[in-house]
Amino acid sequence: MPVETNNNKPNKQPKNSQFGGTLLILLTFLLLLNFIVPSFLGMSQSQVPYSEFIAQVQDGKVEQALVGSDRIEYTIKTQTPEGETVEQEFTTTPVALDLDLPKILRENNVEFTAPPPSQNGWIGTLLSWIAPPLIFLGIWAFLINRQAGGPAALTVGKSKARIYSEGVTGVEFSDVAGVDEAKAELEEIVDFLRNAGKYTRLGAKIPKGVLLVGPPGTGKTMLAKAIAGEAGVPFFSISGSEFIELFVGVGASRVRDLFDQAKQQAPCIVFIDELDALGKSRGGAGPLMGGNDEREQTLNQLLSEMDGFDPNAGVIIIAATNRPEVIDPALRRPGRFDRQVVVDRPDKSGREAILNVHARNVKLANDVDLSVIAARTPGFAGADLANLVNEAALLAARQNSQAVFMADFNEAIERLVAGLEKRSRVLNELEKTTVAYHEVGHAIIGALMPGAGKVEKISVVPRGVGALGYTIQMPEEDRFLMIEDEIRGRIATLLGGRSAEEVVFGKVSTGAADDIQKATDLAERAITLYGMSEKLGPVAFEKIQQQFLEGYSNPRRAISPKVAEEIDREVKQTLDNAHHMALSILHHNRELLEETAQALLEKEILEGAKLREHLNQVQAPSELNEWLRTGKLSEDRPLMQSLLV
Repeated sequence: MPVETNNNKPNKQPKNSQFGGTLLILLTFLLLLNFIVPSFLGMSQSQVPYSEFIAQVQDGKVEQALVGSDRIEYTIKTQTPEGETVEQEFTTTPVALDLDLPKILRENNVEFTAPPPSQNGWIGTLLSWIAPPLIFLGIWAFLINRQAGGPAALTVGKSKARIYSEGVTGVEFSDVAGVDEAKAELEEIVDFLRNAGKYTRLGAKIPKGVLLVGPPGTGKTMLAKAIAGEAGVPFFSISGSEFIELFVGVGASRVRDLFDQAKQQAPCIVFIDELDALGKSRGGAGPLMGGNDEREQTLNQLLSEMDGFDPNAGVIIIAATNRPEVIDPALRRPGRFDRQVVVDRPDKSGREAILNVHARNVKLANDVDLSVIAARTPGFAGADLANLVNEAALLAARQNSQAVFMADFNEAIERLVAGLEKRSRVLNELEKTTVAYHEVGHAIIGALMPGAGKVEKISVVPRGVGALGYTIQMPEEDRFLMIEDEIRGRIATLLGGRSAEEVVFGKVSTGAADDIQKATDLAERAITLYGMSEKLGPVAFEKIQQQFLEGYSNPRRAISPKVAEEIDREVKQTLDNAHHMALSILHHNRELLEETAQALLEKEILEGAKLREHLNQVQAPSELNEWLRTGKLSEDRPLMQSLLV
């Protein structure tokens, strides 16, 4: 396991960290000495009421008295039965403003005197002024030390980087799979750190910085740790957000401190995760630009450290981000981050290699085929595949199995794609029937469309947040482009559920809301981003901002109202044509729709050979190929209403 330390001081606490505790102990001792000890010294004398003291004086029993402003000590001599004289000391508290006491003592021949002035009284006065602020400072220092390891004023500008000494990160290149191209680029850095002379002899210089870009979960952080683990050099790890603080100048101070530590331990690797939190473009009012003084000063300091007059010999900066489009151009130029390595989602062979890595310590059954699992998980990143293996192992353990079977992996894939199964969500007969026809509509149309993948399973068992049923399509190979006819087929497949409800019931339900949203987004991107409209031509009306992030809409460029109206018209026409084609296919396969839906209602789940037996009977209408090729329907096509019930 890696040993993490802060500021390269793993076992030594800062001297200032004991300040608060020592001060509190000293103040406690002084308080005990000044207030509690005198009270214990006075416990040897008996306390009597003031009235009893006056009565004893008047009876002639009191011989001596020491009269103070708040205390009277006096002595009484008594005879024991054996005839011995014994002196007893008593104390009492005088009543305020008893001016007759001296007279009473003189009349009864009592020898009395006042206590001498205290030689140490100034100590109590001094403590009464100094103790309160010292107590406050002691408590404040104690709390700060507990939270930050020292006074805030001394640590606020220190780097918070975690240091793995001698590259003991626990990760090597053998632990990273599915990104062979990125590993090949980074192995050169490892070779330089091990054999620097081979490069310097020819006058070559190792890149100062390497920027790893790619979607979340693809292994950027693991690659950086693997470089340090392979090279055996110190590894500094810090997030870009840890530089930014409320006070201007703190981030720049932390950058300086980080590079000072790195230079002392060179050769070493400094890894900055989530660089976009620190390195956003400076200035401007656009949505991609930076915006506060602290971040800009921190970025300026980072630029200076990476390309200053003082060379950072042996210090290699590796950074990771999934938003390279917002990084400041000055940070990406040669001389700072010389190389930009894309760590993309793995292909089928890469996914199989990743599954082999994560399944090393998992006991697999004989029926588990990782190549099949890799084929069924297109688009999964390394973190997704690690989660998949863990979910399958958890499912097997929950059933007290001796190994993880293929069925556990299939169930884990469905849990990750569609959500948890919710058999407690009981549907009434009408809802269940509607969901069955809806899902069969998706399956029938998906079976005819190019590039959509093979329909592997349809179910009416609720899953996830709002899915009352689901259809699983798995592509037969990795695809990196979508052709026009595939986009049209995808839109028609999305509208297949709603179209099935129209054909069978003559009305629609709310279950198609998510399908309509996805179909509309895809049609709009085809026109505004991919340039697939004959009227508008190859013009991009949207800006791509999130290159590696999903789930964000791209902003529209500034366009005229007339162009916006034309875009809306083209989107509407694309959706209408796909809707009409979906209705036509279902009308053409009406008997198969009824037969398959009834089988689904009876079994709740259709998959494997039983599902293929139904879908192999799907027949395509005559106008399908023309529509897929051109996106247009013949002018003499029947009215859409004639295809409904």
